[in-house]
Parts: sequence; structure tokens; C-alpha cells
Amino acid sequence: MTTLFDPLQTGSLALPNRIVMAPLTRNRAPGAIPTPLMATYYAQRATAGLLITEATAITHQAQGYADVPGLYGTEQLDGWKRVTKAVHDVGGRIVVQLWHVGRVSHTDLQPDFGKPVAPSAIRANTKTVLIKDGVPTFVDTSEPRALKAEEIPGIVQNYRHAAENAISAGFDGVEIHAANGYLIDQFLKTGSNQRTDDYGGSIANRARLLLEVTRAIAEDIGGDRTGIRLSPVTPANDVIDDDPQALFEYVLRELAPLKLAYVHVIEGATGGPRELPDRPFDYTAAKAAYRAAGGQGAWMVNNGYDLALANQALSADADLVAFGKPYIANPDLVARLKAGGPFNAPDKSTFYGGGEKGYTDYPALAG
Repeated sequence: MTTLFDPLQTGSLALPNRIVMAPLTRNRAPGAIPTPLMATYYAQRATAGLLITEATAITHQAQGYADVPGLYGTEQLDGWKRVTKAVHDVGGRIVVQLWHVGRVSHTDLQPDFGKPVAPSAIRANTKTVLIKDGVPTFVDTSEPRALKAEEIPGIVQNYRHAAENAISAGFDGVEIHAANGYLIDQFLKTGSNQRTDDYGGSIANRARLLLEVTRAIAEDIGGDRTGIRLSPVTPANDVIDDDPQALFEYVLRELAPLKLAYVHVIEGATGGPRELPDRPFDYTAAKAAYRAAGGQGAWMVNNGYDLALANQALSADADLVAFGKPYIANPDLVARLKAGGPFNAPDKSTFYGGGEKGYTDYPALAG
């Protein structure tokens, strides 16, 4: 039987185990520039089969939270080069998560203090993070403006360019963030997309941006170095869809020919319940639709996994299991899972912003 500790080749990624560090926003990149401390943080966790970085803005417009990193300026790329070198020097593998937040932003974070952009001018009933007097502070998002149709090809090109930057910065691949109520997910779902042009209305139209972005990146850097993150039913950042089963089975069938390295699926509510009675979703059917259409690469599952649940998922034909919060406090999570614990408890007061405390100072197992 497959275990978490068995190797896997998926796309161009040769992984020594099935344990993935999920993307975790930590707000420790002032000026959107990755720091040497971030290189230490990721290198500490490099025994994971795969590291997925914190979500990383593809442009200034794509930024939605203070002190998150970017992937569009020279200083940012130089910072990421230090991170990827540190990870590779200890034998790790790392991909960067490409992010455009869309409407989940604030005018203080936007170029020239402009409005955030979205498929439709509907404000998200959620919070973002600003730094006020040196302290991370949660504030309401700003009202967005609807993207003009003629602006959308530029967004696709921004994703393509970010993927090229990622490879030049030494990453082993990229993950497209199409989940959790950010821009691509906003286009996908009926609750946030009320467009009447080619990017709204039907499932095919609402999925158009996701598919254009993914095809552009796969064409540029190779599907074997490209992953995508999806969240069919999470209510994160105020997104809902009228028929998520039909929507995501369509998306997966259309992604199948691209021969992606992996599909990363958040089950249930991000960071919350794995099952939502008012939003049922058949993940087995979704995966079957992907495979039946020729979808290759790994199927990665995520949300609230522990060792027992992870092994259960692997026995049910998942290929990779992503762990989020456990990686905050347990840099050597692979060894701890193999030993059955013990596990450090995270200090929630240090999740967002700060320095070494609650970031790089968690102890490894003795011996």
C-alpha cells in the first residue's frame, strides 16, 4: 500500500515523499521583497516532498495584503533566487504559487491608490491586512472595479511573465492559484461574476480566464512544471457558485490535455470543515472526470489532514497530501509524521508579520 513516505515522479518533479508543504501567507516580505529570513524558513522545511511557497503577487495590481512577496521586480527575483538556492542546497524542491487577488485588496495596496479589479464591481465581504504603526491590522476590502474586456489579455500575459520569472529565479515549477476567492476563482463563480461578455454567464465563459492562464503558462514553461490549486466549494473570501459540480468537472476536463504536474484540491472550507452540508461536492467524481479526459500528474488533497487521514486518502487514490498549519510549527514535519509525533503547537499571534519568533525558531526533533 502506498504511504506518505514513498517517492513519486509527477511531471518534471521527482519527489522523495508524498508530503507537501501547502502555501502559507506569513506577511514577512516588506516591499514585496523576499528576505534572507525567508530563505532560512523554507530551507528548514525542505524535507517535504514539495514546498509550495506562500502566495506571490504576479504584479503590483495583484497584491492584496501588506508585506506579501512579489515576482515582478528585479529585487524580488534576487530575493527569490536566495530562497531557491537555500532550498536546493539542502536537497529540496520548491514551486511558487502565482497569485492575483482581484477584489480581495485595498486601495492602499494598489498602484496609485486605485480600485482593486474584479470580474464585476461587487465588493468582497471579507478582510485584508494592512500594516498600521508596524502592526498587521485586518481591514475591510475596498470596492473593486470591473475589468474591461480589453484588459484581460494583459492579465494572462502577466501570469505568463511571472511563470517565466519563476523559472529564471530557480523554482522547480509554479502553482497557479485559482482558489479561495481570488481573481481566477472570482471569474469562475456565479456569486462574484455577473459579466455578460465572453468571460461571464455560461460555465465555459466563466472558466475562460483560468484556461487561458493555464494554457499560456503550460505552453511557456511546460505543463510538467505547472500545477493548479482549486477550491470547489470553499466560502473563503465571499465566493459561491450555483453548480460547483458541473463547473469544476468542466474545468478539469479542459485542463486534462495540458498534462499538468499536479492538481491541488482544497476539500470543503479552507481551514474549516471538510464537508459542507449546504454545498455538497463529489471529489471522486471530479477526479474521475479529469482522468477520463486524459488528465495526468498527481492529484493533491488538502484541508485538515493528519497522518491517519492522509494514509486513508492515499489508499483512496490520492497521490499527494498537503499540510498547512502543521508546517508552521514543525519544520521537520516529515520526521515527526514518521515518528508519530510529538508535534509543536503554533503560536497564532505570530502567523502574520514579525521576524524570527514563530517563524524560524521552532525546534526540530532531538537527535
